[in-house]
Amino acid sequence: MSSGEPGTIRVLLADDEALIRAGIAGILATAGDIEVVAEAADGHEAVDLALRHRPAVCLLDVRMPRLDGLAAAAELRRVLPEVAVVMLTTFNEDDYVTSALGSGASGFLLKSGDPRELIAGVRAVAAGGAYLSPTVTRRVITRLRARPLGTEAAARALVAELGEREREVLALVGAALSNAEIARRLHLVEGTVKGYVSQILARLGLRNRVQAAILAYEAGLVPEAPLDRRA
Repeated sequence: MSSGEPGTIRVLLADDEALIRAGIAGILATAGDIEVVAEAADGHEAVDLALRHRPAVCLLDVRMPRLDGLAAAAELRRVLPEVAVVMLTTFNEDDYVTSALGSGASGFLLKSGDPRELIAGVRAVAAGGAYLSPTVTRRVITRLRARPLGTEAAARALVAELGEREREVLALVGAALSNAEIARRLHLVEGTVKGYVSQILARLGLRNRVQAAILAYEAGLVPEAPLDRRA
């Protein structure tokens, strides 16, 4: 697929290990609809290159010199809020997941995971969705279930501020559907769904779709664990 061809998902890849970057780029190249347009060795370079190339998705290693992936994700959210960020790491500790979600990341993938997850994750976030690898999802949901019962009541009270259509959209965000999939499900125009999602995030004070999905789960809008779905 030639550079810039319509439908190509433009990706920036940031990792301080050249061999890791080469391996990930090779996996993405097999997808056919994904193109790595820039590679960075640290967070500062990632932000600079993202401003220059304007990719749709940035894949950021959590641990990098000068500026780590979490700080780079936060900076990208400030300067390029339209760019989706997916965190890559060899670690799966809860604090990394929490920090990544708090930094505005739309996905979290383990380098040791199935290569198909990498491609699925890029496609999902590029389509406006969110993606956590199944391993990470299990840890997030386990942590949610361990929270005090008051958390569910607080989530329900928060969601009660939304209108009926907004709750419907939030429930489908919680089920990890993309904007296009939600539009088809609710017989809406995709742009209308995008507007609803932005409105929901603003009204509830949420940073991204992952946080929205977790809230939908906590509030009981999603019968099963959110995000545990392969795009």
